[in-house]
Amino acid sequence: MSTESTVRPDQLGPDSLRARDAKDERATAPEGGGGAVGKVANWFDERTGAAGGVKYLMRKVFPDHWSFMLGEIAMYSLIILLLTGTFLTFWFVPSAGHVVYNGDYIPLRGVQMSEAYKSTVDISLSVRGGLLIRQIHHWAALLFIVAIMLHMFRVFFTGAFRKPREINWIIGLILFMLALVEGFAGYSLPDDLLSGTGLRAAQGFMLSIPIVGSYIAYFLFGGGFPGEAIIPRLFTVHVLLLPAIIVGLFTAHIILVMVHKHTQYPGPGRTNKNVVGFRLMPVYTAKAGGFFFIVFGFTALIAALVTINPIWMYGPYEPTQVTAGSQPDWYMGFADGALRLLPGFLEFTLLGHTWSFNVMIGAILLIPAMWTVAGIYPFLESWVTGDKREHHILDRPRNAPTRTGLGMAMLTFYGVLFFAAGNDIMAIKLHLSINDITNVFRAMVFIGPVIAYWVTKRLCLSLQRKDRETVLHGRETGRVVRTAEGRFFEAHEPLSDYDRWRLVSYETPEPQEYLAPVDENGVRRKGAGAAKLRTRLSSMYFRDRVPAVTPAELEAAHHDHHDPDHALEEAVIAQSHSPEFGGHLHGGAEEVDDESVAMVSSGSGSGDNTPYDQEADK
Repeated sequence: MSTESTVRPDQLGPDSLRARDAKDERATAPEGGGGAVGKVANWFDERTGAAGGVKYLMRKVFPDHWSFMLGEIAMYSLIILLLTGTFLTFWFVPSAGHVVYNGDYIPLRGVQMSEAYKSTVDISLSVRGGLLIRQIHHWAALLFIVAIMLHMFRVFFTGAFRKPREINWIIGLILFMLALVEGFAGYSLPDDLLSGTGLRAAQGFMLSIPIVGSYIAYFLFGGGFPGEAIIPRLFTVHVLLLPAIIVGLFTAHIILVMVHKHTQYPGPGRTNKNVVGFRLMPVYTAKAGGFFFIVFGFTALIAALVTINPIWMYGPYEPTQVTAGSQPDWYMGFADGALRLLPGFLEFTLLGHTWSFNVMIGAILLIPAMWTVAGIYPFLESWVTGDKREHHILDRPRNAPTRTGLGMAMLTFYGVLFFAAGNDIMAIKLHLSINDITNVFRAMVFIGPVIAYWVTKRLCLSLQRKDRETVLHGRETGRVVRTAEGRFFEAHEPLSDYDRWRLVSYETPEPQEYLAPVDENGVRRKGAGAAKLRTRLSSMYFRDRVPAVTPAELEAAHHDHHDPDHALEEAVIAQSHSPEFGGHLHGGAEEVDDESVAMVSSGSGSGDNTPYDQEADK
């Protein structure tokens, strides 16, 4: 017990207070100052109090799995875009003013063009390193969208969007959609014939909006098409507005990842209350920094070897010309495909106005509709399943067959629209009728997702059954063993604890019970219609299911003494791994002699396996 007495500050004199304060300052000051870096850090911390937050971030743990790199690729591509985009703004002139080209590219000399096109040609062919930077910028933009798409696939199929990450899922969707708009604005800036054709199509899409379409197009283009206002406005949107929003949303996305902690794949020792992996400092920072330079290096390598968007070959935009076989960048292909598949009868005249739904549905409504469906899915699944818990452990896609089937159906729908964007090229190259190709794609838009859903769900259930069989009976080795009695069986090796954990650590909910629309008094229940729909959807989710192996089932499968043949099989397999048999059995039929069978039968084989119980025969 401490014997020190407590003295209040008001009982001390001035000299005693000064001496105590000096003692406290010496106690709190770091010894030796920590060098120059320590002094700077201490000075900064004393004025901002940032040490606690920095310590928290530096000790943050991140799991180690290759699929998590998809999000990192998106982040690094965004950094590359910001760096190269800043370089390009030094020389790009966002103006539609007319000039005559007299630069280094001889085929274009004397051609009238916009200042935007001329500056882009100069960047490509006259500025040292300009073409490389411009192509790095373009390839990084494509890689950015690819990485976002694949990252969201990983999030969806593993169930990483569940509580508490619904907001982050929506932020990711908004980032994805803004990236599409940012890419379209970017490749429209050079004002070449290809990008001008895309702008002309965009103006037509706006005009298809009922009643207000012409006003929207007139406002954005500053008058009739093409006008001279669209290039400066696109430049502002592409360089200032959208990058600021994207960087802000990306920062919010990363902060929420820090707050919620990172998801992780199932495995021994991994729970909803911990994260198994590496701390941010020093391991993860070193790995992430190296991966950034790998991404940058590969992007630069592709840009140096593969030409993309050679605008000097297309020439400046001329409203009277259209590039033959023109296609948008791949990420807008699905919208272009939908535009080509919509039937012409969706355009009609009503109340003195022309309603062009054959254009508007594919070009204007499709993207918001798809993103809205994706945005509400986490809440829909939570409502159907009744699962309100937090989830930090990911699902294996096969263990969520309905969700995986729905995801593949959506991907099939997207893929059909994407390939439909090339129906004209297919008709030319394959010497087929473009009408037949279009009709096939129209049918596949409806049939393809249904087939994909059914096949994917059946495959997931089959894989679950295979996992269950593997857990209960071990892994097939391909080795056939013959006993002294002439019986043959295949050797099965038991799984390790780590492998078994992955195959059994999932839940198998049952469908919700049907609730009668009226109670026992004949009064209609509140929300009976919604409850009926929820019951049906729950049945769709969980009617076909393969339950995970329980510990009792595993124990019964491994220690069933009432099956002497099974016990003998396990014992002989264990004995076959001993030095007496020269190690592992090889392919083909291996004979086990009488002495070995007798040794196994008497229980003198491997002590790690269940011996053959002779009492079972009695």
